[in-house]
Amino acid sequence: MVDLFAHTVPSAPLAELLRPASIEDVVGQTHLLGPGQPLRLAFESRQPHSMILWGPPGVGKTTIARLMADAFDAEFLALSAVFSGVKEIREAMQTAQHTLQAHGRHTILFVDEVHRFNKSQQDAFLPFVEQGLITLIGATTENPSFEVNSALLSRAGVYVLEPLSVQDLNVLLDRGLARVLPNVPMTSQARDRLIGFADGDARRLLNALAVLATAAQAAKRVEVDAAFVARTLAKNLRRFDAGGEQFYDQISALHKAVRGSAPDAALYWLVRMLDGGADALYLGRRLVRMASEDIGLADPRALRLTLDACETYERLGSPEGELALAQAVIYLACAAKSNAVYTAYNSARAFVSADTTRPVPLHLRNAPTGLMKDLGYGAAYRYAHDEAQGYAAGENYFPEGMQPPGWYQPVDRGLEIRIREKLEHLRMLDRAASQSEKN
Repeated sequence: MVDLFAHTVPSAPLAELLRPASIEDVVGQTHLLGPGQPLRLAFESRQPHSMILWGPPGVGKTTIARLMADAFDAEFLALSAVFSGVKEIREAMQTAQHTLQAHGRHTILFVDEVHRFNKSQQDAFLPFVEQGLITLIGATTENPSFEVNSALLSRAGVYVLEPLSVQDLNVLLDRGLARVLPNVPMTSQARDRLIGFADGDARRLLNALAVLATAAQAAKRVEVDAAFVARTLAKNLRRFDAGGEQFYDQISALHKAVRGSAPDAALYWLVRMLDGGADALYLGRRLVRMASEDIGLADPRALRLTLDACETYERLGSPEGELALAQAVIYLACAAKSNAVYTAYNSARAFVSADTTRPVPLHLRNAPTGLMKDLGYGAAYRYAHDEAQGYAAGENYFPEGMQPPGWYQPVDRGLEIRIREKLEHLRMLDRAASQSEKN
């Protein structure tokens, strides 16, 4: 009788055991490695060039670098910016120089998490890249436009790697199952659960599969189902970096969903970020910003409600306080929208930053002393509460010579409809007062 559990899980990481030996074995990234695509052409040309590989974890950045070293018969050196500094960079350059002199072999230097190097550390590569001593392949999960020096970027091609698709992950899962659970079937629901857990990350998929295989063998499972996957694996936390590109992408999506009056979408992005470990109060602060930027005076209650939600979270914490944030985000999405305050504020800032320092008109100045009164401070100021309708029609509150700029333009939505009507009425009173002075 065949023992279904005689096979043992290899001690080496499954992701390493299944690392592709050629570009034909690479799963995903067909937009770069497919026929006629940029990286495929680089392999076929046998002319290595420095490059930055930008993409989320577990999509093949290290694999591509290793395959390039093999394809170009080059020495492969690897540094991690997390654990390395200028000292390690110098030692790597010395090794590359020795390899060239002693063996006539070029070196491909792979720098993982290159964005974690500071400017001086990144600058340390430049002379060696320019001399041709090394071909630099930097891997980053962050936008290189922000995290990699422009001097280094100008000497390297930038290639964007994408998360693996469900189809790609299924291919990898089949390879992994053949290695660690060749005789134990996995249900389609279990496959879906495992692939959802991987979230586009090949390494995460294969590491989880290795854990499952060990657990299945220990439990003498004859089948791996969805319930077993759920019990064995930790909670499915979506990929999330509290300071990185995906963080700001998701914040952007949340903001645009609120602005677009899409409550379900706004709630999705809020919950997605909370599920990924985002700071709830940071999200609350962003919602406060949205209440002013995208709703403003169209619904002034939005700002107070959002502040209340933040205070509620501070009192209750998680998970109870998150419901208040959900209430706020749904309210913001459903509220009338206006960016009139935001636009007016930005216009005023731009004007003031470019304008001269205009003196305050005498009639608007305070006059706490007799000397100031003698100099005309506060003279001819009209107290609005003593005027008809509580409004000093025709009064000027701008510096001398400055025309009313019209920065604030209420929209025809929400409370700003009424604000627009009031301002139009006040302007009519101004025109009438001006005409009366002329007559």
